[in-house]
Order: sequence, then C-alpha cells, then structure tokens
Amino acid sequence: MDSELVDNISALIDAGQRPMVSNIIADLHAADIAVLLQHLAREPADIFFRWLSPEVGAEVLPELDDSFRLQLLADLHTDRISAFLDEMDSDDAADVLAELPEEIASEVLPALDDAESIEVLLRYEEDTAGGIMGTEYVAVPEAWTVEDATEEVRRKAEVVEPIYSVFVLDGQQRVVGSVSLKRLLLSQAGVRIADVVDIDPVTVETGVDQEEVARVMERYDLVSLPVVDSAGVLLGRITIDDVVDVLREEAEEDFQRMSGVSGGEEPRDSVLTISRGRIPWLLVGLAGAGMAALVIAQFEDQLREATILASFIPIVMAMAGNAGIQSSAIAVQGLASGEVWPSDLIPRLFKEGAVATLNGLILAVILGLAVVAILGGGDNAVRLAATASLSLVLVIIMATTIGAMIPLLFHRIGVDPAIATGPFIMMTNDILGTLVFFLLATAIYL
Repeated sequence: MDSELVDNISALIDAGQRPMVSNIIADLHAADIAVLLQHLAREPADIFFRWLSPEVGAEVLPELDDSFRLQLLADLHTDRISAFLDEMDSDDAADVLAELPEEIASEVLPALDDAESIEVLLRYEEDTAGGIMGTEYVAVPEAWTVEDATEEVRRKAEVVEPIYSVFVLDGQQRVVGSVSLKRLLLSQAGVRIADVVDIDPVTVETGVDQEEVARVMERYDLVSLPVVDSAGVLLGRITIDDVVDVLREEAEEDFQRMSGVSGGEEPRDSVLTISRGRIPWLLVGLAGAGMAALVIAQFEDQLREATILASFIPIVMAMAGNAGIQSSAIAVQGLASGEVWPSDLIPRLFKEGAVATLNGLILAVILGLAVVAILGGGDNAVRLAATASLSLVLVIIMATTIGAMIPLLFHRIGVDPAIATGPFIMMTNDILGTLVFFLLATAIYL
C-alpha cells in the first residue's frame, strides 16, 4: 500500500470529502481497502469505515485484524452493524458476531435476516469444521434432473457465492455425492442427476478440528467440502478460501509460539497486550539462562585453571540451540501437515540421531582443525581440540534428539507441539549442553 495514498485519503477525510474518497477506493479490492484502513490513524479510520456502504464494508470486515475490527465496530450503532453482517456470508457473520461484546451481540443477532443460521453456527467451537462452515450451498435431491439442478443453481446464484459444485442428497438429506458445475453444464438436461453424480463424497463432521479440515481438502484437492452431522445429514460447506484463512492463521500462530510468543499477536495490539503475550516465555528463557549460569558456576575452579574454556561456551550453547530448533521445527511442521504421526516417535528419533551424528562429526572435525591451527601443535592444543570436538558431537546429538522428541511427546499428550520449540528447547539444550561440555573438559583437558 502506497504511503502517499494513505496521506491523501487522510487529508480528504479531514476535509470531509466523502465523494472523492469513494471514487478513489471504487476500484480497490476489499483486501487493499482493509490495508488502507489499518494504516490510517484511529479517528480517520473510524470516519472512513462509517463512510463505507454495507456491501463494501461486508467485504472489508473479514480482511481486518480481529482486534482492529472490534475497535471499528464498537463505536457503531447496532443497526449499522446489522447492515454489514446481513451482507456477509453466514460463517463470516458468525465470526464477527462472536467477537463482539455480549450486550452488543445480543442486540444485533435478532435483527439479522439470517439470524437462525448464524445462531446455529455460534454454537460450534470457532476452530472446528462447524465453526468455519457456511450454511449457503446448493443441494438437490438425487431424483431431480440436470435441468432441475441447473435451475436451482440459477435460483441460488445471488445467495451462494462462489458455487463450485452441487451436492446431491438422498431422501434423508444425507450427502450421496456432488456434481461439478462443469459436468452439470455438459450433461443433457433430461438426465437424472443420480446418473452424473460423483459418488463416495469426502465429508467431515462438525466437530473436526480446522487443521484436519485443511489437511483433508489438501489431500483430496477439494475446493468445497460438505459438513455433516453424525447421521450424515448436510449442514453446510467449507470453501477453499476458508481453508486458506485457516492455514494462514495456524501458520502465524505456530510461528509465533516457536518464537516465544503466546500466539495471536497482531500489529495493532497495545504495548501491554504484546508484552503480556511475550513475557512468560522470556521468563522461561531467563530461568533457563540462570540455570545454565549455575552450571557454569559449579565449574569455577576449572575455568580459573583454564580460562580458554570460557571462549567455547558460546559455541556449545549456540550449536545446541541451533540443532534443537532445526529438528523441532521439522517435527512441528510434520505434525501440522499430518506427514508425521505420534507413532513415528521411535523411527523419527533414530533418523534424527543419524542426521545429528553426521552433522556433529562434520562440524567437530572443522572445529578441531581450527583449534589446532590457531593454537599450534602440542599436547595442550590437541587435548583442547579433542574436548571441543567431542563436546560438539555429543551436544548436537543430544539437542537434535530432544528437539525431535519433545514436539512428538507434546502432541501425544494433547499439547500444541509448537510450544515445545523456541524458549523451551533452547533452555533445555543450554543447560544440558553446558553441563556436557564441562564434564568432558574436566575429564579430557584438565
């Protein structure tokens, strides 16, 4: 987004030039308008948002950060909020409504045109298939003809957008298959829809986690996924744009947690909110560093006797952290994509152990040769090189094993494996790596 455009819009808002602002944004995509809004100061942003038509505002709202969207809506009259929500898909409207304060939501919901469907969606957990599905879809009985189904598509074209396929139902409203629009258009009008339907449809129940929904759609290359109840009755659908949002949200959350942030941090959050999300993990890191310092303090005499050992502490701690982060990141990624299962724990550890041994030996040889080259020959240099090299091999093997094992164990007990990466892995490896280094230094070098 061009900063000059932001400045121009701000100036026009200050001057009250609503028609000119409307002309400028007329050709902008909703996502671009959302970016523009989020770069405006608070007061101009409020005015700009109030100037948007219900149709445009309904497209912009889902593109905004959650906290910023709530700030904009909090100052609006409930009638205005209802006008926006009435123009939105049911799943997006339910998401926005769920974020509003209870007293505002209770006033807005009864005024909505599709209040009944949205109220049903609000009963589902927001990170499940039921929570992200929409209730707009095209479904026809299997006894209908292609012509009947085509007319149904035309009839619902304004309500259901986009339409990827038509779901086919049996007499009990259970999904028996689907027909793509392409096949529908290429089939003869008088043919029964049951004769052109793709049977054995992929479906998910309402309680399935949204990450599993994303994996299902990716695995089977789906653009529209029917959501059913335990009896197979069609309740809604999930479209590819919903899944893209899920993948982005989950990736952002995992990345933040791997970086030592609680997850869900947004650019416009207050300083206090951001600090509250980060400080717990910084405290964990501080505790880990403190424990590593206590380990080093136990070897004070050895350090006094051979101060050169202190120069290797950063190397050991850095390599332990890097190796642990690498293996844990791959484990977390594999668990998130479904390519790694908890039952893969033992094979995964063996593989990571082999990788760690190979990498450790390569780095140990390089470090050992560097120590000898810098300090020259002699028994003292050789013993120091042996201490550093062997420590490096053991630390990398240990850190890689811990990095691969902890996420798998966390996943098995139902804890988000992304939490295992970052401060937790770094703390463990710093403490154990430092301990291993000084034990070997005491045995070999001193």
